[in-house]
Amino acid sequence: MSIIRPYGDTTGDGMVQMSFTLPIAHDKRAEGAAVQLANKMGMDPALVVHAKPMGPDFTFFVVYGPVNHLVDTDKVEVIERDYPLLSPKEVNLSVRKNLRRRLTIVGACIGTDAHTVGIDAIMNIKGFAGEKGLEYYRELKVVNLGAQVAVPELVRRAKAEKADAILVSQVVTQREAHVLNTKEMSAAFREAYTENARPVLVAGGPRFTEQMAGELGVDRVFGRGTTPGEVASYLVDALVTRRQPVRPGVLEKMGA
Repeated sequence: MSIIRPYGDTTGDGMVQMSFTLPIAHDKRAEGAAVQLANKMGMDPALVVHAKPMGPDFTFFVVYGPVNHLVDTDKVEVIERDYPLLSPKEVNLSVRKNLRRRLTIVGACIGTDAHTVGIDAIMNIKGFAGEKGLEYYRELKVVNLGAQVAVPELVRRAKAEKADAILVSQVVTQREAHVLNTKEMSAAFREAYTENARPVLVAGGPRFTEQMAGELGVDRVFGRGTTPGEVASYLVDALVTRRQPVRPGVLEKMGA
């Protein structure tokens, strides 16, 4: 069955729960405003199950109730993974056998973003979700620049390290900062490199979706829950298996 409804207490009852903040002091009028908003969003009747002041002029709400909207799963559009998942051993073997050199990855949080949890989870050896980070892979040279890295500095270090790939993490999303910063990064690399010499550009963060790659000007986007193994496998696919874009000197090193 491709048509489904949300599930709350019983199958098909359409019950959902959502949270939001309104710029209004907490009182009965504020709770009425929350119900009005929920009604306009299609939740009717709506029940305020939680309301908490957020300072003198804001209130946080959790609202519960049924919606009439249906979901057609046949019309859901997703980007399926188009590369095989490899173990660390398989990644190392592929890089060593085909590139005959280490693959260099430079990562950073750019702009004013100081949240390094995401980039560290992917790059640091401690890793994430039971997987070791990219530093664990013998055939990967990992350069983690940390937080609040200016885009010109990222380009400079990428050239100095002869980077094959750039990993950028963005967590701060106020005023679309994550989108603007990533677009700035993409434009800078496309200006600094010819297309065939440009490193593979990868962006990651909890508010990104894979469908945003074209909009951001990057080669790949990874969202929340991404593991180091997924990133390593993608880089091997893009830089070793497909060899697109081809890096200067790679063909010569391979004897072509």
